[in-house]
Amino acid sequence: MIKRFLSYVEIKTKITSVFAFFMVLAYLFNIKQPINWRLSGVFFVSMFVFDLATTAINNYIDTKTNHQTLQFKRKNALAIIVVLLAVATAFGLYLAYLTDFVVLLLGGLCFACGILYTFGPVPISRQPYGEVLSGLFYGYLIPTIMLYINMPHGTYLTLDFSLEKVILSINVMPSITVVLLGFLPFCATANIMLANNICDLEKDITVKRYTLPFYLEGKSIYLFAAIYYLTYPAAALMVMLKILPPLTYLYLLTIIPVQKNINTFFKKQDKSETFIVSVKNYIIIMGTMTILIFVSGLLR
Repeated sequence: MIKRFLSYVEIKTKITSVFAFFMVLAYLFNIKQPINWRLSGVFFVSMFVFDLATTAINNYIDTKTNHQTLQFKRKNALAIIVVLLAVATAFGLYLAYLTDFVVLLLGGLCFACGILYTFGPVPISRQPYGEVLSGLFYGYLIPTIMLYINMPHGTYLTLDFSLEKVILSINVMPSITVVLLGFLPFCATANIMLANNICDLEKDITVKRYTLPFYLEGKSIYLFAAIYYLTYPAAALMVMLKILPPLTYLYLLTIIPVQKNINTFFKKQDKSETFIVSVKNYIIIMGTMTILIFVSGLLR
């Protein structure tokens, strides 16, 4: 039963949420910012369980059209989704209770994106902007919430509201740090989605799912490569702006294995054979950057 559950929630794909979480932990450690382990732990449970729930929802709905079988009877599969959503919601609301309204808003946005990804009249997964939204969800919302709950209050923004007015104050430079720091997980995550849609293009068309590769008409593999290339000037810029330590310049060396995987994908786009290169590149990019940031913190 455990194996069936892990297959149902596709546990092997959860690196997208876990790596983004640990990269921010490494960043906080590097800048010597005390980590609130209670808040971070509550957030991790909510984030991770909700990630499991969204995948289960995706599989539950997709099996209605792709003629594949679920790991459980549909009644039991639906019950698992309900339990996962309940646990994720409970921890999310508890985190909002421990923090403030901003976390509630950001968490609500996460939940909305995850549910609407495959559910509703116009599911995100059937649209040409799924790559962008999945990248934003994993690449930006996770780091943003993690930084917000661990940094001193008001570091990034303050939100005050009453019946008469709402006042939102954003600190520009700290917010730029969040934008740049989330760029690598954004790109790496978006490319997993893009590779998946490239490999499934013909199958998706048969079930009237028109994703980004459908509109790019064969040029999507060039976008796939370009997204990876963008991470390198972004990393260099973060070092120059002193957001990241000089040791992270070594990240530039990952272009060698990343390019090798890009070449493999260019030769053949197949779900069972070459889709895995997008996952490998994610691990190379996020794993290398996380380790370099953490080691820099140890050397300070």
